[in-house]
Amino acid sequence: MLAGLAEGTSALRNFSAAADCHSTLGCMSALGAEVKVEKELVRVTGHGPRGLQSSWRALDAGNSGTTMRLLAGILAGQEFSTKLTGDGSLQKRPMKRVVGPLREMGADIRAKDDNFAPLEIKGARLHAIDYQMPMASAQVKSAVLLAGMFAEGVTSVTEPARTRDHTELALEEFGAAVERHGRTTRIHGLFGENGAGKLVAKSLDVPGDISSAVFFVAAASLLGDSNIAIHNVGLNPTRTAILDLFLGMGASIQMLSLQSSHGEIIGDLAVKGADLRGGVIEGQQIPLVIDELPMLAALGPYTEEGIEIRNAGELRVKESDRIAALAENLRRMGATVEERPDGLKVEGRSAGKLHGAEIEPHGDHRIAMAFAVAALAAEGATVIRDAECAGVSYPAFFEDLNRLAVR
Repeated sequence: MLAGLAEGTSALRNFSAAADCHSTLGCMSALGAEVKVEKELVRVTGHGPRGLQSSWRALDAGNSGTTMRLLAGILAGQEFSTKLTGDGSLQKRPMKRVVGPLREMGADIRAKDDNFAPLEIKGARLHAIDYQMPMASAQVKSAVLLAGMFAEGVTSVTEPARTRDHTELALEEFGAAVERHGRTTRIHGLFGENGAGKLVAKSLDVPGDISSAVFFVAAASLLGDSNIAIHNVGLNPTRTAILDLFLGMGASIQMLSLQSSHGEIIGDLAVKGADLRGGVIEGQQIPLVIDELPMLAALGPYTEEGIEIRNAGELRVKESDRIAALAENLRRMGATVEERPDGLKVEGRSAGKLHGAEIEPHGDHRIAMAFAVAALAAEGATVIRDAECAGVSYPAFFEDLNRLAVR
């Protein structure tokens, strides 16, 4: 997105094959950015922050909530109108959390039932706000900061708990004026006092996604004789809480070859099989591991104490109702599960060994991948319906898992 707003051609190496990321490319291309894909290298040529053009058709974000919410922030400050839509799952996910603060900035946005896609965004002149976020959400924070580039004055966002900061780092890398103090992030409008006036094209290496790597961390931890290395993983401190949780449960993980690249920390992970204790995940831990919770829950029956997840009602409004999907499929495999409004409690291995079953991921990539890992240590065969839904974030997942699995 930022490359499409910059002046010149950005080269993005190690670009993901994930459907979500290519939904973003499609939207930026429809808005007038020039996009060329050469396997894992993507070149994006932008024409400056005012260089986007109106699309004659609705922008399709596919299954990607990140695409829709972040683009809403950018489009709110343009000089044209846009319609943003997505697939059936995305049209059920709440958008008012983004629409609300953008309207406070002067945006003209209409949503179905004032909360759901499709979004109709009429570009407007925006003004800065000081936004106190009612809930921790990196997507909402990012949407407001991106809109802040086009607002008059200095926009600030204060979050109740720390969330991932990739957007802030990328904004700084492309030349926006960003300040961070504790949980408050401030951005100067590009065209106001102290504003940069433009973004500058960059040549960047995209770190490997730790939320995808976690499935192999879990698989290696689960199977006692495992010993794997995962190279060039993004180890941003706002993302490594999942590794802290694994280590706290007794996992054997080493971080090696750490280096800084374009504001992000990258390194290798060495993981060996281990006897996992389990434990409780709650409070301010939740926003930092929200995407990894399905994998942790699916590991629960293999841990000594089981896994208990609290304060995670946000899981109800992801690509699926992940709390319900986890409880349903764990029970199909013979686990003992207590489903709660904001989480669940999964009994540990003393409750009995899991058996193979037919898994219904409800079109959710993380549910499909989490249960593929859980199935490795279950008795008998497991069948995962609609397994291709993993392609939303990791099209090669089953191929890579099959390559690593020793029969």
